[in-house]
Formats: sequence, C-alpha cells, structure tokens
Amino acid sequence: MIYPLLRQALFTMDAEVAHERTATLLKLAVKTPGMAAVLSRMFAPATRGLGQQIAGMHVAHPIGLAAGFDKHADLTHGMALLGFSHIEVGTVTPRPQPGNPKPRLFRLAQDEALINRMGFNSEGMEVVAERLAKRPLSLPVGINIGKNRDTALEQATEDYLAAFTHLAPHADYVAVNISSPNTPGLRQLHETAALRELLETLIKANQWQRPIFLKISPDETQAQLEQVVATAIDAGINGLIATNTTLARPNLTSPLANEMGGLSGEPLKQPALETLRFVAKLTAKRVPIIGVGGISHADDVYARLKAGASAVQLYTALVYHGPAIASRLTWGLSALMRRDGVRDISEIIGVDND
Repeated sequence: MIYPLLRQALFTMDAEVAHERTATLLKLAVKTPGMAAVLSRMFAPATRGLGQQIAGMHVAHPIGLAAGFDKHADLTHGMALLGFSHIEVGTVTPRPQPGNPKPRLFRLAQDEALINRMGFNSEGMEVVAERLAKRPLSLPVGINIGKNRDTALEQATEDYLAAFTHLAPHADYVAVNISSPNTPGLRQLHETAALRELLETLIKANQWQRPIFLKISPDETQAQLEQVVATAIDAGINGLIATNTTLARPNLTSPLANEMGGLSGEPLKQPALETLRFVAKLTAKRVPIIGVGGISHADDVYARLKAGASAVQLYTALVYHGPAIASRLTWGLSALMRRDGVRDISEIIGVDND
C-alpha cells in the first residue's frame, strides 16, 4: 500500500540514482536492530508445495532475483528478508570497470519496462568475493560472470576462467553471461567453437562441483538456439537461464523507446516465454531452466513453470511493483495451484511440453 507513494517519489529521480538510494535504504534496514524480523514477517512468502531441488540446490519456492539488481553482492541479506528464494549477483568481471557512461538506465513507465546499457559496471571479483564470504548461507546465491570490456574476444575464456575460479567457492551456482547486448562482441561467444571452448574450460576447472548455468539471449533464431543448447548440453552444462534482455523494441509507446541497450520488463514477456518454450523442448528435461523476462504476476510464473522452467527470476517487476513482489507472487502461485488441484510444483513443470 505504501509503495505506490514511494515509487512516485523515486520516479522523479534518475533511474540509477533511485536504484542506489533504494539499495542504501535496504542496507540501512538490515543494520537497524529488530528490523530484520519485521521485514521477514512482512514479506514472508508462501512455501507449501513450492520447494524443490534445482541442480542440487534447495529453493523454498520458485521466485528469485535476476542478475543486475545486486551487481556488487552488497544486498544479499536484504534480498533474503524480502522473501526471494535465491538471488543472482552480478554481472561480475575479473577486474573493476566503470561500465558505460551515464545516463545508462531508463524507465519506460508507459510500457512497464526498463532499458539498460550499464556495460558490466563491476567492482571486480576480489571485492565481490570478500562480500560473498559473509553472505547469508540460508539463501542460495548464484554469481553471474562476464569478461572485461577491454579484454579481446580471443582472450574471453581467460577472463571467465579467472572470475569462475575466484568466485565459485562462494557460489551455489555460477551463471555464464555471454548474452548481454551491452558489451561489444560478447554475443559472438554463442558460436559453437567459442562456446564449447569456454564451457569445457570452466567445467574442467570446476573442482568445487558448483552447478554451471548458461544465460542465453532472446534474440537468437531457432537454428542458433538449437546450436547453443546442443553445444551446452554436450559440454556438460548443469542448467540454462532463458533469457537475457533484448535489443528488439516490440510495440513500445514510451518516448525513451529508442534508447540504446537491453530491454526488460513487460514487452519481453512473450518473446522470453517463446524462447523458454522452445529451449525446454530442446532440452527435454535433461537440465533445469530458469525463466526470466517480463514476469510480474502469478499467472506469468505459472505459465513459465508449465512451459518448462523450474524457477523464475525478476528484476523490472521489483522496480514497478515494489518489495513485496516475491511474496505476492508466491501466494498468487499457491492460489492458482489450489484452483487447479495441484499439490506440488513438480506436477506442473513442463506439462505444456509433455
């Protein structure tokens, strides 16, 4: 009830400034005596029948926080209190880098969307590793890794390997980001030879046996997706994340629609769902899939699960709908399952593809 008023104030600020101030408030709340207990009760999610194992990790329900919101691993305690079942930190690069020039984050309020061209702004793997060593162990945390902007594409595997070996000990899973549209040339790593080299190198170095997920683009053709999924599974990947942001601009009405960068939020809902559905058919349940893109209502979660996702993640919906979003979606999902006589989440995952 309070968030619409708070959002009105936040939306008068630059989007990145508003994000930073929100993050500061959350960190302050975590440090305030007694506030952690208040927040955990206020945002308590539904969990009955919603828990499962995903690539060896237990998640209490399917709603997670997508990469991009907590880039530097300084919000993990706060996100645990807001009811998310898991969060993905990053993208983290081996060396610190500032990212693209500001402004680089834009609200498309008429479309309930965001466009970002952050460019992997990162404090680097050393700083993030120190923070993750103090993270709440009750909350599964994935670490999304990428290459530095000034690293040549031919040396990209070395960057990913450095980040992986430094951060994997602190992760419940590692997400390999080759699909951001904001690092020049990055999506070329979808090509078979480059992708195989990258994944096989990481898997060989994975002495901690952390699950490795590959994050894929919604802008690939079906032929390209077939190639990527086949290469990833053949290499021994543990899971897929579908999808990253899109360069497409589907039927937008906002005056900021032509800003460069990756689009997320409501306009990505259908393309991301279609990509998920196609990828789920390709994988035939051999590996779990995390569905991302345009998820803001319980119906969206239900559709992703039925299309083949084992869990979902969101970011833009947190901006537009506020801190209760994870809790609200779990209770809504629970109600939909009761309506349909579904007692456990395992009964609906991938049923549309059966």
